[in-house]
Amino acid sequence: MTELIIYAAIFLLLIAHTVMAGSMYMKVHQNKSLSLEEKNLWKLRALIFPAYYYTLYRKATPPSKDV
Repeated sequence: MTELIIYAAIFLLLIAHTVMAGSMYMKVHQNKSLSLEEKNLWKLRALIFPAYYYTLYRKATPPSKDV
């Protein structure tokens, strides 16, 4: 039973990681003020630690004015 709980927790962490990385990936892709190299750099960072790099991304880039 303990093993099942551990696997469920790992699965939830992986799902959260995937959702956060996908969210950051979309935000970076929609930002027209970034160059292609900057977009690729932020997208690669999103795959490593998405929550940490998303906060850095929000601080480093001005809010998008696309409405």
